[in-house]
Amino acid sequence: MEIDILKTQIKEIINTTSSTEIKLQAICDYLKNEISYYDWVGFYFKNGDKEELKLAQFSGEPTDHTIIPFGKGICGQVAVSNENFVVQDVTEQDNYISCGWKVKSEIVIPIFVDEENIGQIDIDSHTKNTFTSKDEELLEFVCKRVSEILE
Repeated sequence: MEIDILKTQIKEIINTTSSTEIKLQAICDYLKNEISYYDWVGFYFKNGDKEELKLAQFSGEPTDHTIIPFGKGICGQVAVSNENFVVQDVTEQDNYISCGWKVKSEIVIPIFVDEENIGQIDIDSHTKNTFTSKDEELLEFVCKRVSEILE
């Protein structure tokens, strides 16, 4: 993973004059296409005043999980904990919402605007034990850049 090249391309996407929605979709598509083990990439955001997340842009197979209650699954837990959550083997998680039998690992990184957790990026992989600290570093960078266009 050439993290500096990936970061540069993310910056270029963010700096376009496109709408926020188009930028988010471009980020999803870029990450899914550039990182072989990123099999599903999506953004979830807080659904108004409700204690739930709503799926926004994504790249990968469609999911039935378009609304996720806070506390439920990995994404719902991140909405409550405000912390990164890396799952190297989803079969070892009790509070897990399966997005399909192919998914073996997942990483979720929160997005903060004015110190409030307003959403997250969610990555599913069909490979166990695949995520590293480099993935966390890259995705934290992505979330920071995304937060700047959401302020």
